[in-house]
Amino acid sequence: MDNEVMELIEELYGMVSEAWSVPLGNDKCIVEREKILEILDDIKTALPVELAEAKRLVSARNEFINNAKREAEGIRNQAEERARQLVDEQEIVRIARTKSSELMAETEAKVNQLRQASAQFCSQSLQDTEAAISAALTATDAAISAALEKVQATRSGVQQALGGKPVPAPAAPAAPAENQPHITFETDAEGE
Repeated sequence: MDNEVMELIEELYGMVSEAWSVPLGNDKCIVEREKILEILDDIKTALPVELAEAKRLVSARNEFINNAKREAEGIRNQAEERARQLVDEQEIVRIARTKSSELMAETEAKVNQLRQASAQFCSQSLQDTEAAISAALTATDAAISAALEKVQATRSGVQQALGGKPVPAPAAPAAPAENQPHITFETDAEGE
């Protein structure tokens, strides 16, 4: 259709350029009025169709551009949202790693405290047991010595009663406490 209008304009242009000039007027010419009016009517008829088609094309182009802009905006929004999610996920991972490291450090500190406390408890328990055994051995030695003295006193009394005849000596007592084995326990060097 736009070719039709262009053809009519070209025909009109050709008619004007080929028209006879008016005597003594170089800027004026003589053209066939009916022919010119007919071409102008044809242009006038075709032009609204051409304009409507041009408007439709411009509208379609604008709609296409707007759709493309909306789609680009949607893609950009999706990309931004995904980037935000990735940043949030990375932040969550970073926070989780930090919290995990803190928990591990706290756990290790508590384990070390428990290890030290158990080592101290075991060491104290062994010292208390050793002291109790030593006290028991000392009490046993004292009891044996007291019993031996009583036996010797009784023996002396029996000897005197028998008129000075010797009484056989009792068997030798067990080794004194200082010759008893000394028990020690090593504590965990790491825990102290």
